[in-house]
Amino acid sequence: MKIHLVDGTYELFRNHFGAPPKKAPDGREVGATLGLLRSLLALLARPDTTHIAFAFDHIIKSFRNDLYPGYKTGEGVDPVLLAQFQLAEDAVAALGVVVWPMVEFEADDALAAAVAKFKNRSTVEQIVICSPDKDLMQLVSGSRIVCWDRRRDIVFDEEGVLEKFGVHPDSIPDWLALVGDSADGYPGIPGWGAKSASAVLSRFEHLESIPDDSEKWRVGGRATRLAESLTQRWEDALLYRQLATLRQDVPLKEKLDDLKWQGARDRLKKICRDLGEEKLIARISRWR
Repeated sequence: MKIHLVDGTYELFRNHFGAPPKKAPDGREVGATLGLLRSLLALLARPDTTHIAFAFDHIIKSFRNDLYPGYKTGEGVDPVLLAQFQLAEDAVAALGVVVWPMVEFEADDALAAAVAKFKNRSTVEQIVICSPDKDLMQLVSGSRIVCWDRRRDIVFDEEGVLEKFGVHPDSIPDWLALVGDSADGYPGIPGWGAKSASAVLSRFEHLESIPDDSEKWRVGGRATRLAESLTQRWEDALLYRQLATLRQDVPLKEKLDDLKWQGARDRLKKICRDLGEEKLIARISRWR
Protein backbone atom coordinates (compact mmCIF):
# COMPACT_ATOMS: atom_id res chain seq x y z
CA MET A 1 0.00 0.00 0.00
CA LYS A 2 0.90 3.67 -0.32
CA ILE A 3 0.40 6.25 2.41
CA HIS A 4 -0.37 9.77 1.24
CA LEU A 5 0.56 12.42 3.81
CA VAL A 6 -0.76 15.84 2.83
CA ASP A 7 0.50 19.25 3.92
CA GLY A 8 -2.91 20.80 4.49
CA THR A 9 -1.53 24.27 5.21
CA TYR A 10 0.26 24.33 1.86
CA GLU A 11 -2.87 23.08 0.10
CA LEU A 12 -4.99 25.81 1.69
CA PHE A 13 -2.49 28.52 0.72
CA ARG A 14 -2.21 27.09 -2.79
CA ASN A 15 -5.94 27.14 -3.29
CA HIS A 16 -6.31 30.59 -1.74
CA PHE A 17 -4.05 31.99 -4.44
CA GLY A 18 -5.01 29.58 -7.22
CA ALA A 19 -8.69 28.70 -6.91
CA PRO A 20 -11.43 31.19 -7.89
CA PRO A 21 -13.01 33.13 -5.00
CA LYS A 22 -16.38 31.93 -3.83
CA LYS A 23 -18.87 33.36 -1.37
CA ALA A 24 -20.96 31.06 0.82
CA PRO A 25 -24.67 31.87 1.20
CA ASP A 26 -23.89 33.59 4.51
CA GLY A 27 -21.34 35.88 2.84
CA ARG A 28 -18.12 34.18 3.96
CA GLU A 29 -15.30 33.76 1.48
CA VAL A 30 -14.76 30.00 1.12
CA GLY A 31 -12.94 29.64 -2.20
CA ALA A 32 -9.74 28.23 -0.69
CA THR A 33 -11.64 25.58 1.27
CA LEU A 34 -13.66 24.53 -1.76
CA GLY A 35 -10.54 24.35 -3.88
CA LEU A 36 -8.88 22.18 -1.26
CA LEU A 37 -11.89 19.86 -1.14
CA ARG A 38 -11.92 19.48 -4.93
CA SER A 39 -8.20 18.76 -4.90
CA LEU A 40 -8.66 16.17 -2.17
CA LEU A 41 -11.49 14.48 -4.03
CA ALA A 42 -9.24 14.20 -7.09
CA LEU A 43 -6.57 12.58 -4.92
CA LEU A 44 -9.06 10.15 -3.37
CA ALA A 45 -10.26 9.17 -6.84
CA ARG A 46 -6.85 7.69 -7.63
CA PRO A 47 -6.80 3.90 -7.20
CA ASP A 48 -3.55 4.00 -5.21
CA THR A 49 -4.94 6.42 -2.60
CA THR A 50 -6.08 4.10 0.15
CA HIS A 51 -4.41 5.45 3.30
CA ILE A 52 -4.26 9.20 3.80
CA ALA A 53 -3.84 11.89 6.46
CA PHE A 54 -3.74 15.70 6.49
CA ALA A 55 -1.68 17.93 8.76
CA PHE A 56 -2.61 21.57 9.34
CA ASP A 57 -1.02 24.44 11.21
CA HIS A 58 -4.00 25.04 13.47
CA ILE A 59 -2.28 28.29 14.38
CA ILE A 60 0.70 29.69 12.49
CA LYS A 61 2.97 29.59 15.51
CA SER A 62 4.93 26.83 17.24
CA PHE A 63 7.72 26.05 19.68
CA ARG A 64 10.14 27.48 17.09
CA ASN A 65 8.87 30.98 17.85
CA ASP A 66 10.27 30.54 21.37
CA LEU A 67 13.65 29.61 19.90
CA TYR A 68 13.80 32.45 17.39
CA PRO A 69 11.59 35.57 17.68
CA GLY A 70 11.76 36.23 13.93
CA TYR A 71 10.23 32.87 13.05
CA LYS A 72 7.05 32.96 10.96
CA THR A 73 3.68 33.78 12.51
CA GLY A 74 0.24 34.51 11.13
CA GLU A 75 1.09 38.21 10.97
CA GLY A 76 0.63 39.50 7.45
CA VAL A 77 -1.42 36.52 6.29
CA ASP A 78 -4.66 37.50 4.56
CA PRO A 79 -7.44 37.40 7.22
CA VAL A 80 -9.72 35.85 4.60
CA LEU A 81 -7.33 32.90 4.42
CA LEU A 82 -6.80 32.66 8.18
CA ALA A 83 -10.56 32.52 8.68
CA GLN A 84 -10.72 29.34 6.59
CA PHE A 85 -8.22 27.26 8.55
CA GLN A 86 -10.79 25.81 10.96
CA LEU A 87 -13.33 25.42 8.17
CA ALA A 88 -10.84 23.48 6.05
CA GLU A 89 -9.94 21.18 8.95
CA ASP A 90 -13.62 20.48 9.61
CA ALA A 91 -14.34 19.82 5.93
CA VAL A 92 -11.41 17.41 5.49
CA ALA A 93 -12.36 15.53 8.68
CA ALA A 94 -15.98 15.33 7.48
CA LEU A 95 -14.70 13.78 4.28
CA GLY A 96 -13.47 10.96 6.48
CA VAL A 97 -9.76 11.78 6.34
CA VAL A 98 -7.52 11.79 9.42
CA VAL A 99 -6.61 15.36 10.39
CA TRP A 100 -3.70 16.42 12.59
CA PRO A 101 -4.19 20.06 13.70
CA MET A 102 -0.90 21.34 15.09
CA VAL A 103 -0.53 23.96 17.83
CA GLU A 104 2.75 23.39 19.68
CA PHE A 105 4.33 21.74 16.63
CA GLU A 106 3.99 22.51 12.92
CA ALA A 107 2.20 20.55 10.23
CA ASP A 108 5.58 19.49 8.81
CA ASP A 109 6.50 17.98 12.18
CA ALA A 110 3.33 15.88 12.15
CA LEU A 111 4.20 14.59 8.69
CA ALA A 112 7.74 13.79 9.87
CA ALA A 113 6.37 11.90 12.88
CA ALA A 114 4.01 9.95 10.63
CA VAL A 115 6.88 8.97 8.34
CA ALA A 116 8.90 7.77 11.34
CA LYS A 117 5.92 5.85 12.71
CA PHE A 118 4.91 4.01 9.55
CA LYS A 119 8.00 3.74 7.34
CA ASN A 120 9.14 0.39 8.71
CA ARG A 121 5.80 -1.36 8.30
CA SER A 122 6.20 -4.27 5.92
CA THR A 123 2.87 -3.57 4.23
CA VAL A 124 3.85 0.00 3.36
CA GLU A 125 5.39 0.07 -0.10
CA GLN A 126 5.76 3.82 -0.35
CA ILE A 127 5.07 7.01 1.60
CA VAL A 128 4.10 9.96 -0.57
CA ILE A 129 4.42 13.38 1.09
CA CYS A 130 2.14 15.69 -0.87
CA SER A 131 4.05 18.97 -0.78
CA PRO A 132 6.94 20.73 -2.56
CA ASP A 133 8.10 22.31 0.74
CA LYS A 134 11.91 22.41 1.02
CA ASP A 135 11.74 21.43 4.71
CA LEU A 136 10.02 18.16 3.89
CA MET A 137 12.74 17.09 1.45
CA GLN A 138 14.81 15.97 4.47
CA LEU A 139 12.36 13.08 4.90
CA VAL A 140 12.95 11.61 1.44
CA SER A 141 14.62 8.21 1.33
CA GLY A 142 15.45 6.40 -1.88
CA SER A 143 12.24 5.99 -3.87
CA ARG A 144 10.27 4.64 -0.91
CA ILE A 145 9.68 8.00 0.81
CA VAL A 146 9.12 10.75 -1.73
CA CYS A 147 7.74 14.29 -1.98
CA TRP A 148 5.13 14.93 -4.65
CA ASP A 149 4.51 18.40 -6.01
CA ARG A 150 0.94 17.81 -7.13
CA ARG A 151 0.57 21.17 -8.85
CA ARG A 152 3.46 20.47 -11.24
CA ASP A 153 3.18 16.67 -10.96
CA ILE A 154 6.84 16.27 -10.02
CA VAL A 155 7.98 13.50 -7.68
CA PHE A 156 11.17 14.06 -5.72
CA ASP A 157 12.92 10.85 -4.77
CA GLU A 158 16.41 10.92 -3.29
CA GLU A 159 18.03 11.45 -6.68
CA GLY A 160 15.55 14.22 -7.39
CA VAL A 161 16.45 16.01 -4.15
CA LEU A 162 20.13 15.72 -5.00
CA GLU A 163 19.52 17.12 -8.47
CA LYS A 164 17.47 20.07 -7.20
CA PHE A 165 19.46 21.05 -4.10
CA GLY A 166 22.87 19.56 -4.75
CA VAL A 167 22.80 17.63 -1.46
CA HIS A 168 21.24 14.46 -0.13
CA PRO A 169 18.08 14.68 2.04
CA ASP A 170 20.04 14.28 5.30
CA SER A 171 21.85 17.55 4.56
CA ILE A 172 18.75 19.65 3.86
CA PRO A 173 18.56 21.15 7.40
CA ASP A 174 22.26 22.14 7.15
CA TRP A 175 21.67 23.56 3.66
CA LEU A 176 18.72 25.62 4.89
CA ALA A 177 20.76 26.85 7.86
CA LEU A 178 23.36 28.30 5.50
CA VAL A 179 21.00 29.56 2.79
CA GLY A 180 18.12 30.65 5.02
CA ASP A 181 14.40 30.33 4.44
CA SER A 182 12.47 33.56 3.93
CA ALA A 183 9.15 31.72 4.19
CA ASP A 184 10.04 30.60 7.72
CA GLY A 185 11.66 33.89 8.68
CA TYR A 186 15.34 33.12 9.26
CA PRO A 187 18.05 34.68 7.07
CA GLY A 188 20.85 32.14 6.76
CA ILE A 189 24.54 33.02 6.98
CA PRO A 190 25.77 36.16 5.17
CA GLY A 191 27.63 35.41 1.96
CA TRP A 192 26.31 31.89 1.62
CA GLY A 193 24.01 31.03 -1.25
CA ALA A 194 22.48 27.90 -2.69
CA LYS A 195 25.48 27.08 -4.88
CA SER A 196 28.14 27.56 -2.22
CA ALA A 197 26.12 25.64 0.38
CA SER A 198 25.58 22.78 -2.05
CA ALA A 199 29.24 22.70 -3.03
CA VAL A 200 30.46 22.49 0.56
CA LEU A 201 27.78 20.20 1.98
CA SER A 202 27.95 17.78 -0.95
CA ARG A 203 31.46 17.02 0.30
CA PHE A 204 31.06 17.36 4.07
CA GLU A 205 27.32 16.66 4.62
CA HIS A 206 26.87 18.45 7.96
CA LEU A 207 28.01 21.72 9.51
CA GLU A 208 30.25 20.08 12.12
CA SER A 209 32.14 18.19 9.42
CA ILE A 210 33.15 21.32 7.49
CA PRO A 211 36.93 21.79 8.05
CA ASP A 212 38.16 24.97 9.69
CA ASP A 213 40.80 25.17 6.97
CA SER A 214 38.87 26.51 3.98
CA GLU A 215 41.59 25.36 1.57
CA LYS A 216 40.27 21.85 2.12
CA TRP A 217 36.85 22.85 0.81
CA ARG A 218 37.99 23.06 -2.82
CA VAL A 219 35.19 25.42 -3.79
CA GLY A 220 37.16 28.34 -5.24
CA GLY A 221 38.35 31.76 -4.17
CA ARG A 222 35.38 32.74 -1.98
CA ALA A 223 36.06 29.97 0.52
CA THR A 224 38.02 32.19 2.91
CA ARG A 225 35.22 34.74 3.18
CA LEU A 226 32.61 32.02 3.53
CA ALA A 227 34.64 30.36 6.31
CA GLU A 228 34.98 33.66 8.17
CA SER A 229 31.27 34.32 7.92
CA LEU A 230 30.40 30.82 9.16
CA THR A 231 32.85 31.12 12.07
CA GLN A 232 31.42 34.48 13.10
CA ARG A 233 27.83 33.23 12.88
CA TRP A 234 28.38 29.64 14.04
CA GLU A 235 25.80 29.73 16.83
CA ASP A 236 23.28 31.25 14.44
CA ALA A 237 23.93 28.46 11.94
CA LEU A 238 23.26 25.82 14.58
CA LEU A 239 20.07 27.60 15.61
CA TYR A 240 18.84 27.88 12.03
CA ARG A 241 19.50 24.19 11.53
CA GLN A 242 17.48 23.42 14.64
CA LEU A 243 14.62 25.48 13.21
CA ALA A 244 14.86 23.60 9.91
CA THR A 245 15.05 20.13 11.45
CA LEU A 246 11.65 18.47 11.63
CA ARG A 247 10.55 16.88 14.88
CA GLN A 248 9.54 13.23 14.86
CA ASP A 249 8.19 13.10 18.41
CA VAL A 250 4.74 14.55 17.70
CA PRO A 251 2.27 12.30 19.57
CA LEU A 252 0.10 10.76 16.85
CA LYS A 253 -2.46 8.35 18.26
CA GLU A 254 -3.62 6.86 14.95
CA LYS A 255 -2.62 3.38 13.88
CA LEU A 256 -1.97 2.49 10.25
CA ASP A 257 -5.49 1.09 9.79
CA ASP A 258 -6.94 4.40 10.98
CA LEU A 259 -5.48 6.09 7.90
CA LYS A 260 -7.51 3.91 5.53
CA TRP A 261 -10.15 6.01 3.83
CA GLN A 262 -13.56 4.45 4.48
CA GLY A 263 -15.72 7.19 2.97
CA ALA A 264 -17.22 10.55 3.81
CA ARG A 265 -19.25 11.22 6.91
CA ASP A 266 -22.84 12.34 6.69
CA ARG A 267 -22.08 15.75 8.20
CA LEU A 268 -20.16 16.67 5.04
CA LYS A 269 -23.52 17.15 3.27
CA LYS A 270 -24.40 20.00 5.61
CA ILE A 271 -20.93 21.51 5.22
CA CYS A 272 -21.31 21.48 1.43
CA ARG A 273 -24.74 23.10 1.68
CA ASP A 274 -23.38 25.75 4.05
CA LEU A 275 -20.57 26.42 1.59
CA GLY A 276 -23.07 26.76 -1.25
CA GLU A 277 -21.52 23.90 -3.21
CA GLU A 278 -23.90 20.94 -3.08
CA LYS A 279 -22.49 19.68 -6.40
CA LEU A 280 -19.53 18.29 -4.46
CA ILE A 281 -21.80 15.78 -2.74
CA ALA A 282 -22.41 13.97 -6.02
CA ARG A 283 -18.66 13.60 -6.61
CA ILE A 284 -18.12 11.57 -3.45
CA SER A 285 -17.91 7.89 -4.29
CA ARG A 286 -18.13 6.42 -0.81
CA TRP A 287 -20.04 7.22 2.38
CA ARG A 288 -19.79 5.73 5.85
